[in-house]
Amino acid sequence: MTDAQETAEDRTLRIPGGAPPDVPVHDAPVPLLDPREGIPPVTADPGELERVAAAFAAGTGPVAVDAERASGYRYGQRAYLVQLRREGAGSALIDPVGCPDLSLLGDALAGTEWVLHAASQDLPCLREIGMRPARLFDTELAGRLAGFARVGLGAMVEKVLGFALEKGHSAVDWSTRPLPEPWLRYAALDVELLVDLRDALEEELDRQGKLGWARQEFDAIAAAPPPPPRKDPWRRTSGMHKVRRRRQMAVVRELWTARDRIAQRRDVSPGKVLSDAAIVEAALALPQNAQALAVLPGFGHRMGRKQLEQWQAAVDRARALPESELPQPGQAVTGPPPPRSWADKDPAAAARLSAARAAVTALAESLNLPQENLITPDTVRRICWEPPAEPTPEAVAGALAGHGARPWQIELTAPLLAGALSAAPPE
Repeated sequence: MTDAQETAEDRTLRIPGGAPPDVPVHDAPVPLLDPREGIPPVTADPGELERVAAAFAAGTGPVAVDAERASGYRYGQRAYLVQLRREGAGSALIDPVGCPDLSLLGDALAGTEWVLHAASQDLPCLREIGMRPARLFDTELAGRLAGFARVGLGAMVEKVLGFALEKGHSAVDWSTRPLPEPWLRYAALDVELLVDLRDALEEELDRQGKLGWARQEFDAIAAAPPPPPRKDPWRRTSGMHKVRRRRQMAVVRELWTARDRIAQRRDVSPGKVLSDAAIVEAALALPQNAQALAVLPGFGHRMGRKQLEQWQAAVDRARALPESELPQPGQAVTGPPPPRSWADKDPAAAARLSAARAAVTALAESLNLPQENLITPDTVRRICWEPPAEPTPEAVAGALAGHGARPWQIELTAPLLAGALSAAPPE
């Protein structure tokens, strides 16, 4: 058991606002069945949003924030419900369909610390509707840094606070209107204890001497720009490893592009329009006509002739492309090659990587945190593939900073990576 977990086992925590006090965490978890003030009404018009924004601006302390998307049901990753809770304001449920611009609420919370669980998952959809935190506390990341083995929200609330959250509605279609009451209860409970969890984790991180590390990580998440659009997203089609020939790759690209256009127009998940498996089957078969396409898995069952013809048209476009316009077998590599090829390409680099991985693993275990949180594997690979000319700790520190490592990561890993970069290749 980790130090963090021992502290969690021993802690008793008084939950404000009517929840059972002094719950011993080592006892059976207490089911949390209802929000302490009941299920709040759904805010779905601008006038009501103004009242909510004013109430939250007048609240005190951090604000718990969560968002629900309709992944697997709708196109994209937009928010379909936003939940908030703050001391003095209570909880709020906001419908971004009725209130698509929440910048008024975002402005009301300017300067307030936001508490999110797995912040990087929700921040993109929150930014789309005008909510951008200046400061945040990520309870999932805090749990990782503190050494907890299970860092899902339910597991953390149960382990640290002694309450069991409902788990039944995480994957429902949140674009449904009206939202059923059990779903709204589930959504409100997701922020019910988030600030309490934040406070307990802050105490634990401070006890372990990791609170400064966590704050650097939180600041980096809050300041990170949106990721650039992915190049050639069609290459991420599941089963793509089966597609070897360039003409077949062109079929994947054409079908993926046609599917994406249809899914966006209909606002449905691309997988509901045509499965990845069907795209790969068509690419491998290169059917000559709609009749040949119809016998392939994923196309014949309940698919009308018009649909078959639109997919066959995409296949035909790929078949008609000149060789010069066919996609290349792989994407341009901007970083190191796959590590499995290092021993043949550059034995010295392979030796450096082996030594670096061993050193990082040992340090992460001694600090009781995941290796990827100590330093990202991609950063380790890049440093080992193209090390500084003089691999001193100072030079390595500069290289790590150039790859986006935070000061605490650099301080801990630069000396050991400098040693690993001097590793000799095997005879």
